[in-house]
Amino acid sequence: MTSSRPIDLEGAPRIPKRIAAVILNSLKGGVVPRIGLPYITVGRENEIRALLTDLDLIEHGGASFRFLVGRYGAGKSFLLQTIRTHAMGENFVVADADLSPERRLQGGQGQGLATYRELIRNLSTKTRPEGGALMLVLDRWVAAMQDGAPDDGASRSDAAARAFCRPLEEMVHGYDFSQMLLRYYHATCEGDDEMRGAVARWLRGEFRTKTEARAELQTSVIIGDDDWYDYIKLLAAFLQGAGYKGLLVLIDELVNLYKIPNAITRQYNYEKILQMYNDTLQGKAAHLGIILGGTPTSVEDRRRGVFSYEALRSRLAQGRYARDDMQDMLAPIIHLHPLTYEELLVLIEKLAQIHAGYFAYTPTITEQDLINFLTAEFERVGADTHLTPREVIRDFIELLDIAFQNPQASIDELLNKTAIGGGAAAPLHQANSLPARSEAEFVEFTL
Repeated sequence: MTSSRPIDLEGAPRIPKRIAAVILNSLKGGVVPRIGLPYITVGRENEIRALLTDLDLIEHGGASFRFLVGRYGAGKSFLLQTIRTHAMGENFVVADADLSPERRLQGGQGQGLATYRELIRNLSTKTRPEGGALMLVLDRWVAAMQDGAPDDGASRSDAAARAFCRPLEEMVHGYDFSQMLLRYYHATCEGDDEMRGAVARWLRGEFRTKTEARAELQTSVIIGDDDWYDYIKLLAAFLQGAGYKGLLVLIDELVNLYKIPNAITRQYNYEKILQMYNDTLQGKAAHLGIILGGTPTSVEDRRRGVFSYEALRSRLAQGRYARDDMQDMLAPIIHLHPLTYEELLVLIEKLAQIHAGYFAYTPTITEQDLINFLTAEFERVGADTHLTPREVIRDFIELLDIAFQNPQASIDELLNKTAIGGGAAAPLHQANSLPARSEAEFVEFTL
C-alpha cells in the first residue's frame, strides 16, 4: 500500500553539504560523482559481491581481469566508481582512466603512453582519493625503508631499500624500475628535491625522449607505448611491498577502441587486452586487478568489437548454461542489467531525502508521487529499450529543483502538466525525427 504522507527524513543519513552538492550536481549533469556513492548505491549486489571476491584474490597475491558491459547510462561508470571507493577504503591503490581518441591501449603516436600517464595521474589512495598519490606512496615507502634500516649509526643506509628492490629486478624492466626507486630513496634521504621530482616524472612517463632522460637521470630507458603495461605490473608489486593490498586499474569507454577506423590498429589494441587477460589468469601478474568498461557492441560485435579478435572471443564468449536470469558472476564478462522498478523507487527516494537535506526544506513529495513519477517515465515511447537510470535520475532531480523553486505547485500538478505539455514525459524518439538506430549503426554512422 502506498502512502500519501511526505517521505520521512528521520531515518535518512546526515550527509555533509559539500558531498550532497557533488551528488546532486553530478547526477543532474549525467556524470557519476567521485564521492558520496555509498549514500545512493542501490541494487547491484551480485555484481559488487563478485568484484569484492576479486579484491580478496588481489590481496592474497593473485590477479583478476573483468569486463563490465552495459549500454550507455546503465550504470557501468557508477559501479566502477563504487568499487573504486570501496577498494581505497580497504587500503588498495586505484588508478582509473577513460579511453579516448588520444588515449588507447596501444598506439604509434603515444596513445598507449597517454593512457599510462592518465592512470598514474589518477593514482588514488584512501588519504588521497582525488588522485595524484604517486609521491605520497613513494614517500611512505621511503619512510618504511628507513624504519627497517640497520641501526648501526648509518641512518641513511640503503640496505633495506636494496633488499626490497631485489625481487623486482627479476621482472621485465624490473632493473630500471628498481634503480629509479633507489634514486628516489637516496634523493629523499639527502633532501634533493630536484632529483625526487625527476624520478617522479620518469615514473609518470613524462620524459618524451631518451636524451632528455639521460640528461636528468643518466638513463637511456624511458616508459613508452609498447611497454607501459609492464610498468603497471611492476607498480602493483611495488605497492604491495610498500604496505598496500594491491593495485586496481579501472579503464572505461572501451567503445573508443571500437571506433578506431583502421582495422590493424584495432587489432593491436585488442592484442594488448589479450596480453593483460593472459597475464592475470596465468599468474604472470600479482596483486593486480584490471576492470574494463564497455558497451555490448564494443565488446560483442564480431566485425569491430573485442570479439572481432578471435583469440579473445574464444576466451570470453558466454558458455552454454548461462542465461539472462542466471548469470555466471565468476566469468570474465559481467553484463549489467537495468535496475528494477523497485530499485529505482528506492534510489529516487534517497535522492529526494538528499535534496531536501541539502536545501534545508521539509519535503512534500510522497511515496505516491514517486510511483507516479516512475510510471510517467516508463510510459514514455521507447522506454522499454532506451530508458536508462541516467535519464530517470536526471529527470527526477530536475523535477525536485523545479518543485523547490515553485513551492506553490504540487508534484502531482507538475507531473500532469509535463505529461500534457510534452516535457520530461515526451517520447525518447520523436515521430518526425530520424529513425531509431541500433548502437552499432549509430557508432558507424558517426564515424
